[in-house]
Amino acid sequence: MNANRIAGQTALITGATSGFGWATAWALANMQVNLLLLGRRSNRLEALATQLRAEHPTLQIETLVMDVRDYPQLQTQLHAFMAQTPIDILINNAGLAAGLGSMVEGDVQDWEQMIDTNLKGLLYVSRTLLPQMQARNRGHIINIGSMAGNQTYPNGNVYCATKAAVHVLGQAMNMDLLGSAIRVCTLAPGAANTEFSTVRFHGDQARANQVYQGFEPLLAEDIAEMILYVLNAPPHVNIQKIDMMPTAQRSPYHLHQNAFVD
Repeated sequence: MNANRIAGQTALITGATSGFGWATAWALANMQVNLLLLGRRSNRLEALATQLRAEHPTLQIETLVMDVRDYPQLQTQLHAFMAQTPIDILINNAGLAAGLGSMVEGDVQDWEQMIDTNLKGLLYVSRTLLPQMQARNRGHIINIGSMAGNQTYPNGNVYCATKAAVHVLGQAMNMDLLGSAIRVCTLAPGAANTEFSTVRFHGDQARANQVYQGFEPLLAEDIAEMILYVLNAPPHVNIQKIDMMPTAQRSPYHLHQNAFVD
């Protein structure tokens, strides 16, 4: 990147305690962006903030320990922060897959968790921030979707449905914000080696590890690098949708796995 167009701005990252959120926090801090980090795991959140403050003492690094599913708390806490510091960038990253089973066998609690986090949580945070962005006529939103939102795969049912909804909401946001300077991008990663599969399989690490064997998956840092590219685009450029997969993958159904990976 030849120019840093986002230095001095303030970004809210949901789901900041691991994976894409964690890597994006570091990438944005390296671009001199102030951060509001939101997550449920207080120990991880504070550890990340402490490390970032040590590396970037001139930046404002704040944390909010909360669940994006809690709309009343979101409104209270975010409005209090925004009254002092407007938010320029929103990374709607909080999300998860829970379970992998057919509609007949699926766990309803898993379904509710995915719907409430992936879909309603994104809506709650966006609805809280957008009025201030509109009043200032500035802002950039990146919603983390998934290749699962483009094409359903067996036993992915509810997870795929929530990510398809995220993609549709990204389109709707862009339409609703027509005539403003606010930009919206949906970033849809493919196979990425984060805690995603560990969470999906309820902590079964051995099963999670099998997902990424035989090929080189995306890393959280790859997603963070793409997020920087989108955010740093000139103001007249609105990158609305990105599908991003490892070279070994060409769709949710097409993944080339070898016995050995360099």
